[in-house]
Amino acid sequence: MSLIACESEPRLSLPLEVPDPAGILIVSDDDCDMERLKTLLVEAGFSPECTKSIAGGCDAAKSGRFQVVVATPLLRDGSWRRLTDIAYHYDLGFEVVLWAHNFDFVEWTEALNQGAFDVLDAVSEQPRVAETARRALWAAYLKGAGPNPRATPQRAA
Repeated sequence: MSLIACESEPRLSLPLEVPDPAGILIVSDDDCDMERLKTLLVEAGFSPECTKSIAGGCDAAKSGRFQVVVATPLLRDGSWRRLTDIAYHYDLGFEVVLWAHNFDFVEWTEALNQGAFDVLDAVSEQPRVAETARRALWAAYLKGAGPNPRATPQRAA
């Protein structure tokens, strides 16, 4: 098998299914953004929870129930960076995906360097929300941020 893919060889890809239960939190003080993100994630098979403040997002993230937090970069009560601080301080492996309207290349690069998993442009990258959430979810699982057994119902064997 060669390292270079030939056109005659089919592309193999791993299915990125949504593990059950997947903890996704949306943090935004913009009702339109929150509803759009919620719709996109529900259509992809997620059951996201929502909060309208960074303080509420940080409190929810501390619970350990979430593997992915999708947030707008700057809310009225603070910055998304508080979420990555929570993840680091409490040794939680959740990933933060930013949903930005006005992010330039420098801010995007800075956000990735400061711990964001990805930055999505709210105008042009709506189709990538579900795929990015799945990838972030699996990255969080690889870091050990699986579902909290105390927060999820146990299945009968």
